[in-house]
Amino acid sequence: MEEKQKLKKVLSKTDAIVLSFGAMIGWGWVVLSGGWVTDAGVIGAMLAFLIGGVLVLCVGFTYSELASSMPKVGGEHSYALRGIGPRGSFIASWAIALGYVSVVAFEAVALPNVVEYLFPNYKVGYMYSVTGYDVYFTWVLVGVAGSLFIAWINYIGIKFASFVQMILTLMIVLVGLLLIFGGAVNGDIANADPLWVTSTTGLLAVMIMTPFLFVGFDVIPQAAEEMNVKPRSIGKLLIASLICAIVFYLAVIYAVGFGLGSAEREQSVLPTADAMVNLFGGEIFGTILVLGGIAGILTSWNAFIIGGSRIIFAMADTKMLPQWFAKVHPKYGTPSNAIWFIGILSAVSPFFGAPMLGWLVDAGGLTIVVAYLMVAVSFLFLRKNEPAMVRPFKAGRSSIFGWLALVMSIFFAVQYLPGMPAGLGWHEWVILLGWWIIGAYFAITRYNQYKTLTYEDDIHDLDERIS
Repeated sequence: MEEKQKLKKVLSKTDAIVLSFGAMIGWGWVVLSGGWVTDAGVIGAMLAFLIGGVLVLCVGFTYSELASSMPKVGGEHSYALRGIGPRGSFIASWAIALGYVSVVAFEAVALPNVVEYLFPNYKVGYMYSVTGYDVYFTWVLVGVAGSLFIAWINYIGIKFASFVQMILTLMIVLVGLLLIFGGAVNGDIANADPLWVTSTTGLLAVMIMTPFLFVGFDVIPQAAEEMNVKPRSIGKLLIASLICAIVFYLAVIYAVGFGLGSAEREQSVLPTADAMVNLFGGEIFGTILVLGGIAGILTSWNAFIIGGSRIIFAMADTKMLPQWFAKVHPKYGTPSNAIWFIGILSAVSPFFGAPMLGWLVDAGGLTIVVAYLMVAVSFLFLRKNEPAMVRPFKAGRSSIFGWLALVMSIFFAVQYLPGMPAGLGWHEWVILLGWWIIGAYFAITRYNQYKTLTYEDDIHDLDERIS
């Protein structure tokens, strides 16, 4: 039997929580928070994030228990394989893979977009237009260069990538705290009028974004096999990072709402930066916030290449994808081919221009919810079928978190359907259709290679190791 290639166990507790937290508080709070306040009001947006955060926290508890029980590369891949079998594992893995790839591609478009705030006239070399948006050579070049740079950071080792993540996350936190402090000291409640927008459409529009914005906590399960920590700590770190992200988002919404009036928010290109300027009375503070936002782009980018490459590696390692994706670099101990595959794929997205931002958020958001649903089902099946399974971190005595996660996943998935307030447009459906056609090809053509795949070979050794 061919020996499986192993990843290096080099990540500490600090590395793990920084990877997760940095992934969740990326660029979204800089570019989207003004829209959240406009759509739902300060109170409405905070309530939407609180509800969405608590619901995602229920999913987080199911992940925490399973990640501690199965600290294996690939996260969802292993949980679904043990809980519901190889077919379910393929669906869960392929779904979360698009979620990760969509975030990486999103950041490749977000970076040149934010650079425009710092250098308004840097776009030269008109190429073509996409749905009315003019695409320029220099704009595309920034996104492509960023894609290759982040891929290279991950290629040379996850420990180096986690060090970069720590520096960038610290920068985001400092900038975010400056904004929050400014909102608390210099903010004006008059700016927040109306505090509440009565339309439920606005509340739902904000809430529906939360699965996409909180995705990142599951980078911890993806890289669990590379963590040099006790299995029980994996669950604790995941929950801690999620709570920190929820608090951070709530505080940012408050600061933006109290820092910039409704009329200014509606006219602003980047309301969060303008709120910072308004709170401190200097243009330099807007630049500082944007620099923090760029750090956020890089932290999400970095974390999701880690997550995406590990799920693709795990699928290849179990024959669901070509073996080429399972190559581990002999020196750096990274899934090198999977990393470069995602890096090159993300380098393509800037060629579609800024409209790609919205398409990726929505298309990726739906598949993330599908993966959450599959994990919830796996959690419930394992609670019923394997009550004696070693669980270093247990999400309560009953299965309530599994049922809540299941209901939440279904609720959010329904919101993406046509006719719903957050229904997907045709661009998003094209992305989804293309991804699942490719997935169907691999699922069918490689079925004979993975149809008898089980987790049984690993169970005894794994349960003995984590006891």
